[in-house]
Amino acid sequence: MRHDPWADAVCPIARTMAVLGQRWAVLIVREALLGRSKFSEFREQLGIASDVLSARLSELVAAGILEVADYQQPGDRTRRRYVLTEAGRDLAPVVAAIGQWGHAHLARPDSSDYRFIDTATGKPVAVGFRGRDGRQVSPDAVALVAGEPR
Repeated sequence: MRHDPWADAVCPIARTMAVLGQRWAVLIVREALLGRSKFSEFREQLGIASDVLSARLSELVAAGILEVADYQQPGDRTRRRYVLTEAGRDLAPVVAAIGQWGHAHLARPDSSDYRFIDTATGKPVAVGFRGRDGRQVSPDAVALVAGEPR
């Protein structure tokens, strides 16, 4: 497996990009969030070469985003499936934010209708900032700063 120089960075954003910044990584996570778990499902949905998919799945497993679980169809050999870990499920708001941004800023008439929804109501949800008191904070009122939060 290759080593990304960002993997050892002090910045958590850079360390995250060492994993998620690899081509196909976020789309594999998206497919896992959609419930796909088999190698063949990822390959079919993404149109990715088998060797590249194998490498990305291994990297996502090594990063703790996916875990391997064996399964067996009756009369068939044991196979592997890839299941999101807690860390992988915690990427849902990240993937949602990327999708939300894409719908807003890279809109196309033929865009997919992937949306994150509230499972209780079936209504779309949005990603945003909240203060520690729970109030919604506009992105215009948020800044990225270096150092500890005050």
